[in-house]
Amino acid sequence: MTKIRLGVNIDHVATVRNARGENYPSPVRAALFAQNYGAHSVTIHLREDRRHINDADLKIIKSKLKIPLNLEIAATNEMLKIALKYKPTYICIVPEKRKEVTTEGGLNLNYNKTFLKKLIKKLKNNGSRVSLFIEPKIKDIKLAKFFFESDCIEIHTGKICNLINSKKNYKAEFQKINKCSKYANEIGLEVHAGHGLNFLSSKILSKIKYIQEFNIGHFLVGESIFLGLKKTIKKFKTLIK
Repeated sequence: MTKIRLGVNIDHVATVRNARGENYPSPVRAALFAQNYGAHSVTIHLREDRRHINDADLKIIKSKLKIPLNLEIAATNEMLKIALKYKPTYICIVPEKRKEVTTEGGLNLNYNKTFLKKLIKKLKNNGSRVSLFIEPKIKDIKLAKFFFESDCIEIHTGKICNLINSKKNYKAEFQKINKCSKYANEIGLEVHAGHGLNFLSSKILSKIKYIQEFNIGHFLVGESIFLGLKKTIKKFKTLIK
């Protein structure tokens, strides 16, 4: 079985910083600590409204980080230009709405398909690995592979996480994610998972042998207030291995 990688999303370190308009806590410091504590990659989402991570964060983190940087971006010309400039190892294209609190679901792959395909091609030609953040649907996986020619998919795990957190039956959603992950793996797509993951949901989803990477942020940063970043990362790595 392939070892599951852990990507640590540090967006909400920046959220805390921005709440007071100070220069602390530092997302750069968080990225380097995550690296030192065993994260396989660091994720940052450069939103169009810069509500947490900003351009200066991206510039410094990219220059100092030794492990892969996974940059989440919306499919816009502005973000394409930034991604081409900084050339992060990994790029995940995500949907974005200005009024949402957090990402609410997977990409609508039927919206502006030609533009998205051209954007992906440019990013890949620039040397970045490109992932699409999608719902666990076979039709979207087919589009990701055969039309958009992405390298990976990241399955939106928000629904199953909500079911688990509410102590509701999650078996049907688990089977859907397992089926989609298996199919994606069979056609040559690397499978990642992210959104809403905590200790319990990560442990449950790690039983799906086709998932190769978990990207975890909000809960991980929150739990680090109590356990510390080092212990929280270590616990996640233990749960998903």
